[in-house]
Parts: sequence; C-alpha cells; structure tokens
Amino acid sequence: MRNILTVVALLLAYEVAFAADNSAPAEKTFDAPRELKVSVKVIGPYSEPADLQIICLFKHKPSGDTYQGAAKDTDQHLRGLLSALRNRGEFVGELGETFLFTPPSGSIPAKRFMLIGLGDEKDLSLDSLRVVGRIAGREAVRLQAKHVAWAPVIRDEGNTTIEVGEGDRVFIEQLISAYDTEKRFQEQELAPAFSIEDVVIEAGPTYFESAAKQVEEGIESTAAQVGQRSAAPYTSGF
Repeated sequence: MRNILTVVALLLAYEVAFAADNSAPAEKTFDAPRELKVSVKVIGPYSEPADLQIICLFKHKPSGDTYQGAAKDTDQHLRGLLSALRNRGEFVGELGETFLFTPPSGSIPAKRFMLIGLGDEKDLSLDSLRVVGRIAGREAVRLQAKHVAWAPVIRDEGNTTIEVGEGDRVFIEQLISAYDTEKRFQEQELAPAFSIEDVVIEAGPTYFESAAKQVEEGIESTAAQVGQRSAAPYTSGF
C-alpha cells in the first residue's frame, strides 16, 4: 500500500511540474498613449511571433564578443547569423547603427529581425537606450510592423552597468514619444497612416517584476508629457 501511495505521489508531482513547464509565460500588459499596448513578458527573442523583433548589440570586439543566455540562444536559433555579421565586420555595432533581415526559414517565428547598435561597451548609458527607443519607434512605423518585440540582451552580452528595469523604462519612454510624433505627422497628412498595435519588452524571469514596475511608471510619465505637447501644425501657412 505504501509503495502504491509513493507511486501516486510521484505521478502527481510529475503532472504538476509538467503543467508548470507548459504554462503561459509571465506577462503584464499596460495601456499606452495612441491606443498602444505595451507588455513585459518572460520570453526570449527567438520565441516571440513578432512582425519586427529587435535586439541591441555592442560594437564588435576584435578579441571576441560575449554571447550567453538569450544572446547565445538567439544566435544559435539564427544559425550563427549574428556572430557571422559581427566577425566579418559587416555589422559594426556603432550607436544607432541598424541592420534588418528576414530570419532563415524555420529558424524563429519573427517575420523580420533588426539589430540596433549600442556603440562601445565602455560608453553604455541610459542615453544609449534612449537612442535605441527612438529608432525602434520610427523604424516600426516605417516598416509597418504592427507587432513589435524588443530584447536589450545587455546582460547576456556580459554587461551589468544598467539596471534592467531602468533600461526598459527609458526605452519605452522614448519609443512612445517617437511614436506620438509619427501619429501627429499622420494626422497632418505629412506621413501615410499606420498604427503599431503592441510592443513586447522581453525579459528574463529574474528581472520581470522590476521591469514591469518601471515600464508601467515610464508609460504613465510619458503619457503626461505627450499630453502637454503643442497641437499646432508643424508647417506654417504661406
């Protein structure tokens, strides 16, 4: 009888563990200006089915670039494409440099993939991520990507200079600000109409709660700022 109870207990434990492993990833979603949905989600940049997946990479180091965690996994899923680009000097990684490609067939679910350079690792600052946020917002509109995902992968490149949640916050603040400008141009018929529907900020489980908290605060502060912008036309009359 005791052996039967032991077997039953083990089976139940297995079922619980299996259910946990197959549960939906942790995610928190917030409403942002311009009917934009922003989520912080525990998922890797190789798993999110985005129209446009974005990651950041430091300037290439001749001594060798660091790939661990999500950065390493992403490079492997892309069949070594990231490391090949950097090792050949075809994506240097200067701050604000971009590289757009279509992932190899059957590699990852994202339709398009964009690299944004962070510059020299020693020069990394919150201002670096502010630049990245503005670029991400404008490029998503230019490429007409409705579903956008971003993973900084800074920790996975071996750098701990910036607290993860703080970096996520300044990124989304600048993305929202840039997107608001794009929408104002559209309203004044200075650009074709297009709307981003959602942005997913990808985070590791260790940083999820901090990232979600700071992203929510960043959305609230930026919503107040863009709400105070001038409604006057960008162009003057003739």
